[in-house]
Amino acid sequence: MTLYRYIINEIWPTFLASLLVFIFIMVAARMLSITELIVTRGVGISQVLGMVLYLLPDILTFALPAVTLMAVVVAFLRLSADSEIIALKSSGISLYQMLPPVAAFAFLVFLMGLAISLFAAPWGNRAFKDLLFKIAESRADLGIKERVFCEPFDHLVFYVNSFSRQERALKDIFVVDRRDEEVTNTIVAEEGRIIVEPDQRIITIFFGKGTIFAVEKNMNTARTIQFNTYGLTIGLKDVMKDLTSRQKAPHELSVGNLIQEMKTTPKEDVQRSRMMRELLEKLSIPLAVLFMGIIGVPLGAQMRARGRTAGIGVSLAVFSIYYICLMVVRSICSSGSVPPAVGVWVPDLFLLMTLIYLLRRAADERSIHFLSSRS
Repeated sequence: MTLYRYIINEIWPTFLASLLVFIFIMVAARMLSITELIVTRGVGISQVLGMVLYLLPDILTFALPAVTLMAVVVAFLRLSADSEIIALKSSGISLYQMLPPVAAFAFLVFLMGLAISLFAAPWGNRAFKDLLFKIAESRADLGIKERVFCEPFDHLVFYVNSFSRQERALKDIFVVDRRDEEVTNTIVAEEGRIIVEPDQRIITIFFGKGTIFAVEKNMNTARTIQFNTYGLTIGLKDVMKDLTSRQKAPHELSVGNLIQEMKTTPKEDVQRSRMMRELLEKLSIPLAVLFMGIIGVPLGAQMRARGRTAGIGVSLAVFSIYYICLMVVRSICSSGSVPPAVGVWVPDLFLLMTLIYLLRRAADERSIHFLSSRS
């Protein structure tokens, strides 16, 4: 138990530090889009903090395998560099006897990743979209002003003679819609009403008694359309591009909802393959944490270089191969080319084979070729 505690104490500080760094990097990568909302949409600090909170489960799901591998590699690299592993082996302690604390640590992280994948990640993705919809709803209420040209949403210019915020009713409306890359639509109507549809996350402005002037961008053709009623739809993509969609995506659904949706979706439908892939990944990605943790033992034990840089580099290389494999499999499974029940497990199979190969060579005191050159 003394040895086990000693190994655990080597692992967890690096694990926590690496996890914080990964979270910071991933949040920073999203900050460009979030900053755009702050500058152009007037989003408050509390809403920004809410976005970051809702993004954390997805970030943790991605980060846990890499961080676990990195922490174990760096810990055993330090033990190897200070010849402590040689001393332990001289005392009759094999590499296999050093595995239990690592396996226990990796299993706890696996359980944490599984809980995040099953419960926290769908909640976070769903809450993130709901928050964006509230921002869109507030822009529709606050961005439209009476007798003033305003642009509450990108490429949508409004002018209304009167606007009742309580009833969300508009009178004498002029709208220029440039969202279509091919056609500019100019809408003139006597009245309108804003209808909010939270379930589909869209806002629809229904116009009554008006005319649409449609002009192609190249000015070659134009047409005029008279209408009694016309609906202009504003989706989340008009609030934050490339981050949102109208309907709930598979990664927003809980396990129960995914199973229910799959029962009502035809087997030949591509969406069913995406839902099946998402369902199986809720187990396969956390399982990678367990394999990554154990892989770190032979990797760190076989490296002779001092310092953490070499360990971090090797860890990132192994994780990058796994991640590329995961992305390729995701794409193939989502298209329906390969059944998700088979393809989803390919990255884990790669990790399992790597684990067995590295562990056997390290336990038999045989050098790992790509590490021996770095020693």
